[in-house]
Amino acid sequence: MAEISTATTSDKPGVRRSKKLSTRVDLTPMVDLGFLLITFFIFTTTMSEPVATRLIMPDDTKPVPDSPNVGESSALTILPVSGNKVFYYHGDMEGALRSGAYGITNFSMKDGIGQVIRDKQLAMDRSKPGSREDLTLMIKPTAASSYQDVVNALDEVAINRVPHYALMNITDDEKKILQEKNGGL
Repeated sequence: MAEISTATTSDKPGVRRSKKLSTRVDLTPMVDLGFLLITFFIFTTTMSEPVATRLIMPDDTKPVPDSPNVGESSALTILPVSGNKVFYYHGDMEGALRSGAYGITNFSMKDGIGQVIRDKQLAMDRSKPGSREDLTLMIKPTAASSYQDVVNALDEVAINRVPHYALMNITDDEKKILQEKNGGL
């Protein structure tokens, strides 16, 4: 138990003073109150609010062409597949298969799809400075991909500041190529 003690003594011989008793203050309730307040504020404080990713979907009332009009040099298509893998290709599918501008990667920090996007942006800047703003990323999740894979792909869009991106359906040709290239992924 905590207490405060004060004792008084007098050095003067002729004056007689009354003896004061020591004052005793119990600080235990004060300590208890302090811990209760700390506990209350810790439990009622929010650490961070979840933030939703801003996703702009196209207008469904207008007819959409089968293939978007995107320049081949500025297009990058990623197909999240099962097992945290990503199949990607540059430009159109046929041209990418002929030239070898495709690959399979993952969502790792060092050499994943984020590095592929950064490499594409650097290549576009080397060909024409400032052209990284023309990069169009098409995300086409497969039936085997998970929701987390799509969220990871959208995170890479935000991290690498890709101004133009779209969530699209996978085509039948792309399904066939995935079956051929890696046994269905």
